Amino acid sequence: MALSSVAIDTNVAIEALNGNPLTIRMLERFDLIYLPITVCGELLYGAKNSSRVHYNLPRYESFISDCEVLDTQESVAKEYSSIKKHLRDVGCSIPENDIWIAAICTFYDIPLFTRDGHFENIPVLKRF
Repeated sequence: MALSSVAIDTNVAIEALNGNPLTIRMLERFDLIYLPITVCGELLYGAKNSSRVHYNLPRYESFISDCEVLDTQESVAKEYSSIKKHLRDVGCSIPENDIWIAAICTFYDIPLFTRDGHFENIPVLKRF
């Protein structure tokens, strides 16, 4: 039985792009895969910065087009500010892009599939 939807972090997207069978099987359980816009940027940067840009860029662009992209808006920025303030208050630092990813997923109320443990420091974020 397929679950409804999940957003994926950059590390999970790369695993899928690299053909990781466990990750692919996990993603097949979902009806809809979302990509936060920040993940799209990280993927495209990675492709453009790779030694095989002509091979990677079309693959990454195709992968992105097969997913539903979650964009930002003012309400996402408000969520970002709350998450960042919470992290500061508890003395936890995580990469800036990951705060944006968490804010996007929290705003849209979509769980995040990630391999990064530091997302555990964001209690409002649903994780898969």
